[in-house]
Amino acid sequence: YEKSEPQLMAHAPEYISAPKEDIMTQNYSLMQHFVLVTQGMRPPKGEVYVATESPKGELAYMIVSDGTPYAYKMKLRAPSFWHTGLLEDLLPGHQLADVVTIIGNLNIVFGEIDR
Repeated sequence: YEKSEPQLMAHAPEYISAPKEDIMTQNYSLMQHFVLVTQGMRPPKGEVYVATESPKGELAYMIVSDGTPYAYKMKLRAPSFWHTGLLEDLLPGHQLADVVTIIGNLNIVFGEIDR
């Protein structure tokens, strides 16, 4: 197989910068790149919820935009945050020494909880 240069996956100048070669040789691509870098992309007005599968469970993002370069609201739901809710049901009746084992079995990452 011959190695080939990757092609641009989408043509969306408001979100994706032009290829580097075009930026160096074409005036319009240079201006578009400058605007994109200095002003940022402007997501469309509205809200979107996207859930993806991660190794520990569902990782969800909710973004609300008012049309400005910065999101009005963004919420991230990490799987470990919801796994800690199980501790309330699992821990009663167990000894304190068992808590570490139960947390280890649930595979909770405490650095992920405060997102």
